[in-house]
Formats: sequence, C-alpha cells, structure tokens
Amino acid sequence: MTEHSYSSRIAWTGNRGDGTRSYRGYDRTWDIITPGKPIISCSNDPLLGGDPTLPNPEDLLLSALAACHMLWYLHYASSDGLVVTAYQDSPIGIGETAPSGAGRFLKAILKPHIVVAVGSDLAAADAIHGRIHAVCFLARSVNFPISCEATYATA
Repeated sequence: MTEHSYSSRIAWTGNRGDGTRSYRGYDRTWDIITPGKPIISCSNDPLLGGDPTLPNPEDLLLSALAACHMLWYLHYASSDGLVVTAYQDSPIGIGETAPSGAGRFLKAILKPHIVVAVGSDLAAADAIHGRIHAVCFLARSVNFPISCEATYATA
C-alpha cells in the first residue's frame, strides 16, 4: 500500500460584521481554496438557511462520488476497447435528518447516460459498473450504499 495525502483550505466568507454573535446574524458561506485551482464558493443546504445558488457539502459529496465513478468507467471502457463518446450523470442522494438536526446520506443513486460507438456491446458496457466500487476511492470511503442506473445510446 502507498499512502498519499490531499489538502484543501476552506475560508468562511459569511461574517456580516458581528461574527456569530446571533444565530441569524451570519451567512453559511465559504470558499474552497486549492492552490493553483479556481476558488469554489459554497453555502449551506438551503433547508438550513443556505444560498440555493451555491453548492453545499451534500452537493459536493454526491458530485465527487459520481465523478469518481465516471473516471473509473472511462478507464475501464478504454482498457476494454469500448469507445465512449459522451458521459453525463444526474446522481440522486437520499438523506435523512433526525429531530436533533443530525443528518446523513442513506444512499446514492448514480444515473449516468453514456453514449458509446455504434455496434458496441451494451451488456459489456453495463457490466463495467459492477467493477467500479471495488476500486473507486470515494465509493470505498463512504458508509452508505451506492447503486447505478445507467442508460445508453449509440452514436
């Protein structure tokens, strides 16, 4: 095994002047700052008073899971000789919130739509998904089930 690390910096941007003096007196916004990369402005879940126009932690986790799955899918497709010409995903995360306010994901459903070359074996294309969770860094790191409901087109 080889150990490696990742780093990021978050900076709260929601101080309206009085900090957290009152619960409604500050914004739940921050920036993700990774050296040499674009800054990503974020907010809390709109259900908790966040800005609905900005990504929240739940959006970011769901998107990261889908992106990791996609990258492994493209890798396996290339290795298997399957030509993929387009890939998009509209994943859905299902969560719950306890009366105490504690929340968690119950499951994630990936819904990739994949365009493959005409004449491709769609059963083989679909079988790739079953191999991914054994290697995907993020799928192996979360404690909730992730399923995949892929659709295909040829071009």
